[in-house]
Amino acid sequence: MAGGPGERGTPPGAYRALGLATLAFALCFSVWGLIAPLAPRFQELYGLSDTQISLVIATPVLLGSLFRIPMGVLTDRFGGRIIFTGMMLFLIVPVVLIGLFGGSFYGLLFWGFLLGVAGSSFAVGVPFVSRWFPASRQGVALGVYGTGNIGTALAAYSAPAIAGAWGWRWAFWVFVVPLAAMAAAFWALGREAPGPRVHRSLAEGLAPFREGAEPWVLSLFYFLTFGGFVALGIYLPKLLVDLFGLEQTDAGLRAAGFVVLATLSRPVGGWLADRIGGGPLLAVVFAVLPLMALLLAFGGGMVPFTVGALSSAALLGMGNGAVFKLVAALYPGRTGAVTGVVGAAGGLGGFFPPLVMGAVRDLTGSYAIGFVLLALFAAGCFGVNAAFMKRWRARSEGRMEGV
Repeated sequence: MAGGPGERGTPPGAYRALGLATLAFALCFSVWGLIAPLAPRFQELYGLSDTQISLVIATPVLLGSLFRIPMGVLTDRFGGRIIFTGMMLFLIVPVVLIGLFGGSFYGLLFWGFLLGVAGSSFAVGVPFVSRWFPASRQGVALGVYGTGNIGTALAAYSAPAIAGAWGWRWAFWVFVVPLAAMAAAFWALGREAPGPRVHRSLAEGLAPFREGAEPWVLSLFYFLTFGGFVALGIYLPKLLVDLFGLEQTDAGLRAAGFVVLATLSRPVGGWLADRIGGGPLLAVVFAVLPLMALLLAFGGGMVPFTVGALSSAALLGMGNGAVFKLVAALYPGRTGAVTGVVGAAGGLGGFFPPLVMGAVRDLTGSYAIGFVLLALFAAGCFGVNAAFMKRWRARSEGRMEGV
């Protein structure tokens, strides 16, 4: 594999790089997820409609999605050490300023948009980590890196508690020191994988998207699997408050449980994809997910809703691991660029559902139609995956083991 250790084994320093990247990713995702658990408080303080607060929740996701494309390309070119360090230093700015100037609908939109840079961290870590590991171990390694998603759970749990004790501004300000410290640690301890990097232009890095349908299909699948994880993770606090009248702290804790389960399922998905293939695993995910979405729509009561939500968390997490096993296996040497676009699609998948849910709630007084749309989308992905599984298996068998 270009720029990595191939199949010779894992070089010294690989696990340190994986640990640093996972911690940095978790911290960035904590920052990325700070607005959502505070949304009920913002809605009450500033008299926002369901559509307005949904836009506030979704706005950080937008920049985090679109910025993954240049971040992936820059990481391919300059390496993850400098890009990750610079990103964490930049995030100190919106974390500080949202507390000073974010006390309105438009203030939350603007500074929340800049917080979205944190969401592009995923496209930095995937190429940084994948270069350290041979192809037969990339699924597990990238799955472990993906557990950095747990940062969203940290935000969901801590932000309401901090806001209740010290005011909502401190829920952002407490991250200033961790961001500065992690940036210093990454710069001091982080190393690039041995071997030369391929210095491709943006056009060269994105060439696979002009050459075939596979990267677009992977983008579609990540739009659902990661987008579904983000959308449900950030919207669950509001859903639980609206549907079941839970206290904000209780709702945040339950949302954190969803995120933790989805996060822990990601390395499981990578491990399974290393052994049975990404396509077959995605077939299972896309077959069961519509049933869980319909349970969320029509189950009624806290118990069916909990079963549907937690089952969806496990399925979406495994789907995330499977998609990026395929990305690393099918596009060695272009992992950063392809990750940027596929990751952007996933981020956009987290941007639109909260807007749809807010609009549906305002128009119908119910969230059921939103979950029905999720079921239909997952069923469509099942059909698309069935059409591509044989092609992916043939390509992967011709290139490397363990896909």
